[in-house]
Amino acid sequence: MRQNPSNSESSEREEKSKSQGSQTLQRGLDLLDQVVDGPIRLADLSGRMGLTRSTTHRLANALVERGFLIFLPREGYQLGPKLLQLGFLAQSQTDVVRIARPHLEALATASEDVVHLGRLDGDQALYLDKIPGRRRVEVSSRVGDRQPVSSTGLGKALLIDEPEHVWQRHFKAEQAASNPKVDYALWLDRMRSYAITGRAFDLEENEDQIRCVAAPIRDASGAIVAAISLSSAAQYMDDDRMAALSDDVRATAQHISSDLGWVPGANPPRRPLRR
Repeated sequence: MRQNPSNSESSEREEKSKSQGSQTLQRGLDLLDQVVDGPIRLADLSGRMGLTRSTTHRLANALVERGFLIFLPREGYQLGPKLLQLGFLAQSQTDVVRIARPHLEALATASEDVVHLGRLDGDQALYLDKIPGRRRVEVSSRVGDRQPVSSTGLGKALLIDEPEHVWQRHFKAEQAASNPKVDYALWLDRMRSYAITGRAFDLEENEDQIRCVAAPIRDASGAIVAAISLSSAAQYMDDDRMAALSDDVRATAQHISSDLGWVPGANPPRRPLRR
């Protein structure tokens, strides 16, 4: 079958655009490599890159606008605050997983239930670690999975310091994307109680017949940087057991927080609630 000339030209343009985009990205990354050792002037940067001054200037300025580079008069370009931020976040995330692991294993052993570690990733909860339980309970989650925050215990624990308008935004966006499972007024009342008690529940909201107890992890500043959750089948997680497990889950989260430099009383003040 002969391809329509207009379709063929469109495909060629699309492929050319993708190729140019990939080349630009590669050049941007190569440029960052050239700035690793300290400030470098445009002329020297252009020479190292094998590009014209105008092309190099355009690439460098784009990286300056995004915060990956900064420009120092009479010195040249050097690495910017965005890279420092990303490096810090990458390091802190690695540290959280490493520091939390023995505490998660101890909690999973004592409870015989599944334990998760996660953090906020954009508008979702990202699972960073998972310790399987000893019960014959299948919890459909994997490290790297992203889950809604308004219906998971871990996600709610990550949100408890946020003002109510942020809670509402997450709830409405996520409920609109699926069949609503809980009334907003009821959900909001529960969130308010979670913020007071320092732990959150998943009452079969995210997955049928699965319940969990979760609590936030804080860094030295008192900010929530991650959360843990303990999950099991509803038959093993009646209201009384969830209440009893709340102390264990909170204590585990606080031990991890202490290892990250948090001390009791360092919680940042909650922002004003907006209705």
